[in-house]
Amino acid sequence: MPNRLIRDVIKNQAVLSMAPTTTVIAAAREMKKRKVGAVMVVEDARLTGIFTERDGLFRVLAEGLNPDTTALSAVMTANPTTITPDRKLSHALHIMNDGGFRHMPVTEGGIPVGMVSIRDALGSELSNFEREVAAKSDLSEILG
Repeated sequence: MPNRLIRDVIKNQAVLSMAPTTTVIAAAREMKKRKVGAVMVVEDARLTGIFTERDGLFRVLAEGLNPDTTALSAVMTANPTTITPDRKLSHALHIMNDGGFRHMPVTEGGIPVGMVSIRDALGSELSNFEREVAAKSDLSEILG
């Protein structure tokens, strides 16, 4: 289990993607309906960005923007870090930890095929990841 491929993690997912012109309120409602924390922003079938629940809080609400009129393109993270489905979930977790984000689109040739989130790590991957982070931290302290 600790070396699950991302392909196996996302195999039963329905990709949630929306156009850049979609309003924040429409995206938030669909995210709530599907119980997900992020939506992939797609144009011409290719990933152009990601909009997360944190973007809704920090980039929309905290900035006083109107979610009824604000388009995803104005508040999304453009050109997000992605991963391919043939990689291990543990690799995705390291990238997310180093980058400080909780969701990562899974793409093949720029086409979204799924999303991995920190929530996918619950279980043995999380325990292994915590051990690896601790070892990395210990090594950094030793090396100065």
